[in-house]
Amino acid sequence: MTRLTPVPAVLVTLASVVAGLLFAPVFGVWPLVLPLLVPAAVSLAIAVVVSHREALVPWRPVLALLGGLLGVVETMLWSTTVAGLPTGSTARALGSGITSSWQLALQSTWPARPEPALMLFVPLLVLLASVLGVELLHRWGALPALAPGFAVLVLSQFYSAATGLAAVLAALAYAAAAGALLMATRPERGSPGRRLSSGLLLATPAVVLAAIGALLGALVLPGEDARYTLRDEQFAPLTASNLTNPLDMLSYRLAHPGVPVFTVDGDGAVDRWPVVVLSGFDGVNWTPGSAYRRLGSALAPSPDVAVEVEWRTARISGARLDGPWLPSQPSPAAVGGIRPLVEERQGSLLAPDAPRPASYTLSWWEPQVDRDDLVNAAIDRDVAAGMRGGVGQVPEGIAELADRAVPARPTFRTAVALADFLRTEYRLATGQNLPTGHSWAQLREFLLDSKRGTSEQFAAAYVALARMKGIPARLVVGFRAPADREGGRYTVRNGDALAWPEVAVEGVGWVPLDPSGSAGAVGAVPARGLAAATEEVRRSLPERDELRDAPVAPEPAPPGSDSGSGWPVPWWVLLAVPAAALAWLTGVPLAKALRAHGRRRKPGAATVIGAWEEARDMLRAHGVPVSPGMTVRDLTTVAVAAQPLGDEATQGLRSLGAAVDVALWSGTEPGPDSGTQAWAAVRAMRKGLARRGLRARIRAAVNPAPLRPPR
Repeated sequence: MTRLTPVPAVLVTLASVVAGLLFAPVFGVWPLVLPLLVPAAVSLAIAVVVSHREALVPWRPVLALLGGLLGVVETMLWSTTVAGLPTGSTARALGSGITSSWQLALQSTWPARPEPALMLFVPLLVLLASVLGVELLHRWGALPALAPGFAVLVLSQFYSAATGLAAVLAALAYAAAAGALLMATRPERGSPGRRLSSGLLLATPAVVLAAIGALLGALVLPGEDARYTLRDEQFAPLTASNLTNPLDMLSYRLAHPGVPVFTVDGDGAVDRWPVVVLSGFDGVNWTPGSAYRRLGSALAPSPDVAVEVEWRTARISGARLDGPWLPSQPSPAAVGGIRPLVEERQGSLLAPDAPRPASYTLSWWEPQVDRDDLVNAAIDRDVAAGMRGGVGQVPEGIAELADRAVPARPTFRTAVALADFLRTEYRLATGQNLPTGHSWAQLREFLLDSKRGTSEQFAAAYVALARMKGIPARLVVGFRAPADREGGRYTVRNGDALAWPEVAVEGVGWVPLDPSGSAGAVGAVPARGLAAATEEVRRSLPERDELRDAPVAPEPAPPGSDSGSGWPVPWWVLLAVPAAALAWLTGVPLAKALRAHGRRRKPGAATVIGAWEEARDMLRAHGVPVSPGMTVRDLTTVAVAAQPLGDEATQGLRSLGAAVDVALWSGTEPGPDSGTQAWAAVRAMRKGLARRGLRARIRAAVNPAPLRPPR
């Protein structure tokens, strides 16, 4: 048969398209619809038409694939064609889509920009699955035809696993296509009504099982990100030589204050513009994060932020910074005009290929908080758990200073108190010959001797002391907004360069502090948002001695508990006991069944001997004493004398003895019926022993002794 049946072929193709639509968390639903449907439909139409011509049938998969590729070109690569005809640029774009688009999508934030460079691998996979599925349908039937589409479905889940309602709908859609395919390929037997009912009966289990599995997965599995995804270790590659540290340039910028750096238009209430976050400190160097991704269509607010957020936008133009970083905000949402990389955990923007000076539109999420939200807030250790921290080798005398600066347990209020301690006990350096450096050698000089520094030393010292006291903190380098920003448009200059610390606050995210007292420019408009709320918390701080924690009495042990040298039972011990019991109750009967199957399949006289060994081990399981040298007749005598086996079991054992005598001592090769007779005798014994009662049957089934040879 060379002609394809259109309906089953359509259903196979539809199943592959449904599997491809499960890449929706990566690119969105609508950007995928046409790039998936058009190539699949074209390849299907070509396959059906070609099947009518006997001479072209061997070329059907090739022609269908080429037609589908043309559909991919017309829907996604039109800009590379000339009047719709593929060119060399088209071929190169297809090659890039095959080799690299799958990886570029993993290196992007989701939903990714629906660009061919990132998305091309999805329609190519669906097209290949459709063509293979149609050919498998023609040659091997319905179930093998679903395998290529199912492989696409599995790959989509490794990108982003579907959960909740999306998982239910996807499972139902795929199961409906698969069930309809099974119905359509059902052999034509009986009346049309009977064929329809039998087809529905065949398809119903697939739909029901898919729905039940999806519902259980949505209810039982966690709703957060999947525990494993191909995206875990895929980040945009960086060129280390371009990643200069802006902290090293801070003193130079302050020494040349009049040089313009960038211009802001559209939001006059922003008080700071971060450029890079430095989270790693080994005692000498401060290093930025490296988990950069290509910024997709938009970024949602961080899941760690529980307060309300506000969408804000500004236009950045003429950015002239050393290195690839650009001014940003702690929680960027979208960027227009350039295609930067973003460090999602830190908000830093990096655009190594953007022209300089760079101009772009930045949108971000601004948490809406007031003093009451912050004054009693707890620090968020979970936010900083994935960051590289550390303080390196701490010099002598610094630990005592940290204890004096932070006399209480770590909270946001004690974090503000540490910033206030540095602001009141140390002086901000101005003028010429400014201090430089941020390693422990310079920080020790600043903290214990000179007590004079720029925001570079204030911020670095704060982060080091905070980490020593259990406060998750990071160092940020950027710029403050100047005073002349009443009209919403202003120019940031070198003199506005600034370093400051940020601490992680539960439900709020990263909150900036100002230990140097230089974040607010003289004459600037009043700050709002986090900066204003933090300043109110600082002004409401009590005296330092009042911040000390009250002594905490030890909690009394609960009644009946033993606070002495008890032995706590590990949780795995509690699980090991029922697990071992379950393994015993299921493993022993399974091992016996597998052994009996192997004995029965032996050839010639060996199958008769296997039947004798099976009968011997059955009697051993029921408590009959057996020695290695016993014959069948000896065993019959001992078994009947030891405990009554019943007439049926006894007769079966005697019949087995006759079969064994013929096989071993007759001198002739056993006939084809000898093994059948021997195993019929074993079945008769098993039926007779079963009449001894349920307790005896269970005890015999789980008795592991017959798994060893008799002794």
